[in-house]
Amino acid sequence: MSSPSIIPNDRLDRDFYIVLEDFSSGAAFRETDEGIDYRVLMQNLLAGEYGTVLRVVAFNPSEGWSRDASEDVARELERRISAEGREVSEGLQDFIEGQLGRKIGVQLPLPLQI
Repeated sequence: MSSPSIIPNDRLDRDFYIVLEDFSSGAAFRETDEGIDYRVLMQNLLAGEYGTVLRVVAFNPSEGWSRDASEDVARELERRISAEGREVSEGLQDFIEGQLGRKIGVQLPLPLQI
């Protein structure tokens, strides 16, 4: 027989995000509080709260899934940077460009129709 959880399930039934960051001593997931949802994650990334972002992991304990959300986050960051005309840190720019495989704001050429 398992023990009941000490954490209320309603607090776990949502998506959480954690950031894998490169520190001088090596990569580590930065400690986060329970309040890091998608909106807060985007605000923190754009505000320069993270130095060298390697990956962003999303998970939902109640639904039992986790995934690498890095590319989706990079696309949304690029969209917001372009729409708001923001300047970003070199570390965040490297993360976005590494995930997208191109420079920020550069559209891939469409093939010519003949």
